[in-house]
Amino acid sequence: MLQMKLCGDPILRTTCAPVDEINDELRATMDAMVAMMREQSGVGLAAPQVGITQRFLVMMTPDDEKIFKMINPRIVSYGDKTCIMEEGCLSVLGGDNLPVYANVTRPESVVVEWTNENGEQMSAEMSGVPARIVQHETDHLDGKLFIDYLSGARREMVMRRVRRHKK
Repeated sequence: MLQMKLCGDPILRTTCAPVDEINDELRATMDAMVAMMREQSGVGLAAPQVGITQRFLVMMTPDDEKIFKMINPRIVSYGDKTCIMEEGCLSVLGGDNLPVYANVTRPESVVVEWTNENGEQMSAEMSGVPARIVQHETDHLDGKLFIDYLSGARREMVMRRVRRHKK
């Protein structure tokens, strides 16, 4: 049974190791992560968020609910334009036990390469919300959280809400 890791857990600050072997256990874990993501009304979930320090994630495009299962994802290029969007995280919860949100500036588009659960090499250009999700989730694989993009004052406001959750 997978368990969500929350802000403050050192595993969320760990750089994940590449996946060496795609097997039934990995596929089952990814399926369980998709179920957990949907259950918690999320759009993405990275392995460290469920206590696994390997480079894989699941995500869903909100418009058509297409599921991506990405193993060893790598963003190979970023678009020139940036945009500000509100982000939250299933691992960064406030006192109400719901994700805390904040505006984050990121590139508007990316090109991402990954291996799917069948061992096939994949590539996609993503823009808008899907680009946002894949950047957020790949950050998790490098031990980075969306709050790292915030100004000191804004990060402290978010962390005050997170600390209320932990009480």
